[in-house]
Amino acid sequence: MSLPKMTRLLSRRPLVSIQQQQLPPSTLVPGRTLIQSEYRRPGKPRDNEPPWQKIKFDLSKGLEGVKKHFTLLKNELTGRWVGPEGKPIIEHMLEQNRVVWEFRGPESLQQWTLSSDREIGGQSEIYMELGRNSTTCLLYGTLCSTPPRDGETRYSGYCTARSKQPLASFDRKKHHDWSSFNCLHLRIRGDGRPWMVNIATETYFSHQKDDIYNYFMYTRGGPYWQDVKASGIIPFSKFFLTHRGRIQDDQHPLWLDKINTIGFTLGDNADGPFQLEIDFIGVCKDYAHTEEFAYEKYKRNPEV
Repeated sequence: MSLPKMTRLLSRRPLVSIQQQQLPPSTLVPGRTLIQSEYRRPGKPRDNEPPWQKIKFDLSKGLEGVKKHFTLLKNELTGRWVGPEGKPIIEHMLEQNRVVWEFRGPESLQQWTLSSDREIGGQSEIYMELGRNSTTCLLYGTLCSTPPRDGETRYSGYCTARSKQPLASFDRKKHHDWSSFNCLHLRIRGDGRPWMVNIATETYFSHQKDDIYNYFMYTRGGPYWQDVKASGIIPFSKFFLTHRGRIQDDQHPLWLDKINTIGFTLGDNADGPFQLEIDFIGVCKDYAHTEEFAYEKYKRNPEV
């Protein structure tokens, strides 16, 4: 049979739908594809339940929420008359140090969220609790880099602690304004492991929601506290941009007036227990540090 006749026969062959072929559900092609979707563990079915079906109506909680948000709105309006962030303008302009997070009670731990590779089937664990005198935060757990046996996940072994997004009245996004400072100030006590400091800022587009600025923090083992501050260790100019853990070619400085969250990630492939104690997290102004950005910024059609 010649090639033209064969092509005519193939073109006359009736089409068979996917339902008639009786293919397994894993081979069915979805009607649409979602770009930049949330991570779903391999083998876990997609959650197709509409969001309005997940809403639970409770009158008592609704009244408490209305009271809470109107109180926040009142504090916002009265604070604007005093000055930026409720401080006098002179104090705001001359401020050189600011403590953003400190741990002085159980309510301070509610501002943080924990995650590990257990969410994707790993074996790492991380916990957070107050220190011995209820004045510090203690991060501890076990790191395990053995990947889950699902046939798809190749790498594992991480633990993360991340602050929650600050919210204003009626659940509006609120940002930390660190434009008057240039360095990160931490007082920590670790076990010698290196950590990654992550800072997330506000973005313009939805596909940039996984953009995070990172830098390394090296801890010293022993019983003594370590001040990681503005002595050239963690200035904001050293943070580099990553997207889902990959360093980007197009680098730009940190957006200091739109800070959303800060976090700490451990993933040094050294299996075993770990511990990190944090006294406070703050920012400071170092007048000796004048660097704007430590990395090369690419420009299109630069001026010659």
